[in-house]
Amino acid sequence: MLNFKKSDNKPLKVMCKKCNAEKDYKALKENFMICPDCNSYLRVGAKDRIEMICDKGTFKEFDKGLKSKNIIDFPNYDEKLKKSEEASGLNEAVVCGTAKIDSEKCAIFIMDSNFMMGSMGTVVGEKITRIFERATKENLPVVGFTTSGGARMQEGILSLMQMAKVSGSVKRHSEHGLLYITVLTDPTTGGITASFAMHGDIIIAEPKALVGFAGARVIEQTTGQKLPEGFQRAEFLLEHGFVDMIEERPRLKYTLSKILKIHNNKA
Repeated sequence: MLNFKKSDNKPLKVMCKKCNAEKDYKALKENFMICPDCNSYLRVGAKDRIEMICDKGTFKEFDKGLKSKNIIDFPNYDEKLKKSEEASGLNEAVVCGTAKIDSEKCAIFIMDSNFMMGSMGTVVGEKITRIFERATKENLPVVGFTTSGGARMQEGILSLMQMAKVSGSVKRHSEHGLLYITVLTDPTTGGITASFAMHGDIIIAEPKALVGFAGARVIEQTTGQKLPEGFQRAEFLLEHGFVDMIEERPRLKYTLSKILKIHNNKA
């Protein structure tokens, strides 16, 4: 999550957690949210991601008004939802819609770690399911950007059910011969990795993105073994066949559009 600092008559600042230096937010956006000093990838919110990937003016959002409720009366959940809305400017941890990427129309969903670390509750599952259903009906490919801490514990087993629900909609989309591209961003963990994040026909990861199910410390304690260096990072996953490619952020729109054009027999 980005640490923003704003003061009167001064530009918005962002703290790079790797080199511990403040950066100008506008300059960072022009550099694809990559730190110019240490080259680390800062996390990108849904709105900025839309600007980076989608052709200007083509994104049309669906189900924006859907909001989570405290369905199991979990303590302090209402307050957490309110704080997340204020921090992210979103109603939920995913934004869904249709757009064009270099003139190629697609359905798209973008998870946002600024809203409760991108965790998946019933509304996140519902919104992603709906965008797959719309894509199936309209014969559109789906491009999904994942970032998540996993299922949202404040909604109990109902959040876990979303793994199967979304996976079912992905399968129906696939049975219609339609393309699904996933882009794994830092971090993609827990139930999202265990379900729709890894169901893509083509799986792309950003450099050094953390991707896994359980945390490395939990795995080491369970297996009693020391994990190799870089375990659960995108480069390790590529080497072991879990992702198809790693793409740098400045080239990502071009790569996605090229894949969409090939799928649509336009390349």
